[in-house]
Amino acid sequence: MPQITVEYSAEIADSFDRRGFALALHPVLAEVAGTGVAGFKTRFVPLDDVVIGDGAPGVAMVHVRIGLLSGRTGETKKAVSDVAQVVLGKHLSPASAVQVSVEIVDMDSGSYTKRVVGG
Repeated sequence: MPQITVEYSAEIADSFDRRGFALALHPVLAEVAGTGVAGFKTRFVPLDDVVIGDGAPGVAMVHVRIGLLSGRTGETKKAVSDVAQVVLGKHLSPASAVQVSVEIVDMDSGSYTKRVVGG
């Protein structure tokens, strides 16, 4: 169920172990959020054009958006955010500054649907 989108400055692609991040994040978040690993979906979106702050060169960004089914407490959402920051730090080794943010979004449990087609 968790839907994770990771937007990142394209120039840090070589210093960001994206697959390693997702594979390390899924089981940790499953434990913290109380869900199964099999339903996790993480996608990565490189951004070629990013302007941060005053536009000074040499600053990159990573933004992790984690969609969870509604009903979790504020404490659980904060724990998910904190864990994501820690795991991300272990898979990012940039040569210059990177602003890292995590956003937790409620997905309406009454309208969210999922199914497997084929296979």
